[in-house]
Amino acid sequence: MPMPARPPVRTIIAASLLAGDFARLKEEVRAIEEARADWLHLDVMDGHFVPNISFGAGVVRAIRAHCRLPFDVHLMIEPVDPYLASFAEAGADHISVHAEAGPHLHRSLQTIRGLGCKAGVAINPATPPVAVAPVLDLVDIVLVMTVDPGFGGQTFLSPAIGKIATVREMIEASGRDIALVADGGITCEIAGAVRAAGATALIAGTAIFGAPDYAAAVAALRGAGAEAGE
Repeated sequence: MPMPARPPVRTIIAASLLAGDFARLKEEVRAIEEARADWLHLDVMDGHFVPNISFGAGVVRAIRAHCRLPFDVHLMIEPVDPYLASFAEAGADHISVHAEAGPHLHRSLQTIRGLGCKAGVAINPATPPVAVAPVLDLVDIVLVMTVDPGFGGQTFLSPAIGKIATVREMIEASGRDIALVADGGITCEIAGAVRAAGATALIAGTAIFGAPDYAAAVAALRGAGAEAGE
């Protein structure tokens, strides 16, 4: 007997604050909440693991009081373990760490879960999907970088479509409810293909913060994803 089809999964839209106006962070995070984004995505960069420096736990703590959305913290830093507790204490709801950023990925993910946050693993464009296989039993999120990390406003790397499809197959085989996130260069033109490949969450920076109407931009991205994935 064929297995029943899974119900459609609503497209999660995460607004990446890296593309926002850093002189108006309080206003920006409130506007994103009003625009009905699902998550606020926070890219933390150290100038070492990636060639840029963004912000730290102090900024996360400062904006936490002004936004009720889940804080999706993406740590592009190395080493990562010494900083996990500070981001959890600052208000992170999810913390994703890179498979490439340290030798003890299991320990990092176990620590995140122990801090009461959802745990995520991220992989760079050149990292094969198999890198996440050993930790699928520990994660709530798999984040596939669809640009090389470090800067916003980059162009989507098309080979990521095949990688997303492969990771989706791995998640389905695991039987676990894991969000599959595409991060980098996401636009309305790209959203449908990414969702069709199996992503359930789209991270967008410039496509939202660069638009004159944040709510319309969020709705357009969700609509583009819905056509393929819902």
